[in-house]
Amino acid sequence: MTSRIALLSLLFLSLAVLAQDSTPPQLTIEAIAGGKLTGHLPESVQWSPDGSKLTFIQRDEAGEHGELWTIDATTGQKSVLVSETKLASLAPPASKLADERQREWHRRYGVAGYHWSPDSKFLLFDSNGQFWLYSFQTGTGVQATSAPDPSSDPKFSPDGKTLAYLRKHDLWLRGLPDGYERQLTKGGDDDLLNGEVDWVYEEELGVRSNYFWSPDSKQIAFLQMDEKKVPEYPIVDFSGVHAKDDDQKYPNPGDPNPDVRVGVIDAGSGHAKWINLPDTHDAYIPRFGWVKPGVLWIEVLNRAQDKMVLYFADASHGDARMVLTETSDVWVGEREEIYWFQSGDRLLLPSWRDGHTHLYLFSWDKDRPLNGETKLVGQVTKGDYEVTKINFVDEAAGLVYFTADPNDPLQRQVFSVKLDGSEMKQVSQEAGTHDATFGRAASTYLDRSSSLRKPPQLSLCKNTGECTPFWQSKDISGLHLNAPQLLRLKAADGSTLLYAHLFMPLGTMDTSVRFPVLLNPYGGPSGQSVRDEWGGNGFLLHAYLARKGFAVLVVDNRGMANRGKQFNGYLKKKFGEIELADQLAALDQVLRRVPMLDPKKIGWYGGSYGGYMTIYAMTHSDRIGAGVAIAPVTDWRLYDSIYTERYLGLPKDNEDGYKTSSPTNDAAKLHGALVIAHGTSDDNVHIQNTIQMTQALIKAAKQFDLMAYPGKTHGISGFDATSHLYHLIEDHFTRQFKATPMDGGQAQ
Repeated sequence: MTSRIALLSLLFLSLAVLAQDSTPPQLTIEAIAGGKLTGHLPESVQWSPDGSKLTFIQRDEAGEHGELWTIDATTGQKSVLVSETKLASLAPPASKLADERQREWHRRYGVAGYHWSPDSKFLLFDSNGQFWLYSFQTGTGVQATSAPDPSSDPKFSPDGKTLAYLRKHDLWLRGLPDGYERQLTKGGDDDLLNGEVDWVYEEELGVRSNYFWSPDSKQIAFLQMDEKKVPEYPIVDFSGVHAKDDDQKYPNPGDPNPDVRVGVIDAGSGHAKWINLPDTHDAYIPRFGWVKPGVLWIEVLNRAQDKMVLYFADASHGDARMVLTETSDVWVGEREEIYWFQSGDRLLLPSWRDGHTHLYLFSWDKDRPLNGETKLVGQVTKGDYEVTKINFVDEAAGLVYFTADPNDPLQRQVFSVKLDGSEMKQVSQEAGTHDATFGRAASTYLDRSSSLRKPPQLSLCKNTGECTPFWQSKDISGLHLNAPQLLRLKAADGSTLLYAHLFMPLGTMDTSVRFPVLLNPYGGPSGQSVRDEWGGNGFLLHAYLARKGFAVLVVDNRGMANRGKQFNGYLKKKFGEIELADQLAALDQVLRRVPMLDPKKIGWYGGSYGGYMTIYAMTHSDRIGAGVAIAPVTDWRLYDSIYTERYLGLPKDNEDGYKTSSPTNDAAKLHGALVIAHGTSDDNVHIQNTIQMTQALIKAAKQFDLMAYPGKTHGISGFDATSHLYHLIEDHFTRQFKATPMDGGQAQ
């Protein structure tokens, strides 16, 4: 559940398109579900390797037709680089994919539609698995692959002379611009992946690629994943006359994980050498790469995920040396990527060492990386805050640009600091959330920004703080949205600070009116819901429900992300108990502060971990009168190994934790009117969870409602399914609590 910030608002995934209309926008379920309110975000926004321009695909409001635009980094001038007619064949939209799971994969992991060549003279487009090489000089595209089987994950060699890619679980090469194609690795199949990423690594370790060119373009380091022992789960397609299943490699807690090893293969001869790493049995290799030609770095994470060891390895002989160890009494923050200096003698390690995620500088002898000592130079950032991303390192100037929240844990701002930790400065200026992507130089960056009431905008910014927007969301002032109240509350321990948002109904001053309260927490580790950031469809649905007479309360309980190791670590060994205690403690404080809320009409809804929390709350408290659980985990033995074991450990070592954390064991204690909704093709939280919860509820003689969304995955996306789900949520709570729509908006 790591992209789980995607899961945070699992039901509320897309910011899609807004139809051009002269009439004022209306806040309706159909408008929210269809994405007709904020506009279609640019896709595949990238810097050219020479840093001279930004490029992005801008599609029309249906998300179908588009053009590739470019922005000059110096002048800010915009122009069309590839016309709609050409782009239609070179990079068709993800909606053209017939398979729902493939579309979900593109959305969830941000699969790029094109790739720059190192010399910035060519673009490689991915046309649903067939590659086209587009030349700026000729303005034409030449097909680079023509095999019937699709190819993926293309990468230019650093010298630009060769293209590598994956096909049928093996690595392939093609000379450029018009050289021959040849297979580099052999033996790849559904059980043996050469350079390819499997589902659990991609979802839970944030891995996006498993092979990397050497800086001199002579070798490729790759991860081989042996999946033979990994159990399979059948994803069934019920749409035709004959149902079809697609078996997915999916390790549950305690199951065999893929066996992994790192190989180095010569791009010319195809000769491979395997790296000799100690203690890699039943371990993970989440990341690896090149220190310099001939020398690799490799991270090894133990199965308990409380120890990460960094190795340097000789690419010629396969020998490896341990150079750094990172341990934790909860778990290692596996998603914070190490920054490797191009100089080949230093790295920046994000670490929880002092209780917050900060940056630590290490160095070694550039000429003797395999023999010399790796030294801690110093801690670069310090304080009661989290560093969430390294944006850029200006090695010549000795400056690090990073994203952090030192002034407000609900915001994300861009800062710079010297490598010795001095002269920390805030770079971004506007309040809210910023995500900076630098090009080749530190002088200019792309800024993706938003705030609670301001939908996203993209800007070209100077590192002095001046920004020029080049894309803005559509004007939503006509919706007359009220921002939720920001509340500071106490956790169930009576001391820990919690943040919350309260959406209140409008249009009445009658203090005798009592409004139902709907809790909508995510609740789980790695999630943060209460942010000064545009909340997309989730925010809009909350606002809509408030206009229909419901108060919506969103609380970030202990165990959630971006508040430091201690706050996050509360969920070690057990799920549900602390989250529920904090949610109910927060609810009681809000009920005391706001007498217009009805303590007898409490609802709960959420998706993924939020769906789990809905059922857990309704089986562990008699205060919840109604709930809607979307794609819930109901037994943690049914979720994947990497995520679940990180927090709960192996089932054999924590049987009680698994039992008490799983609501299928407490079905007989269900209180309130429950609806469970699940996509039948969910490859993340399998519908098996809902089926087994259904069986437990039937056995306990508990009535409930069940809604299956055929062919839908974890996000339950698409206009028809999303609008149906939103109406289901509204209708269920209206029936149970008989809420009255308020007059303060255009609720339809």
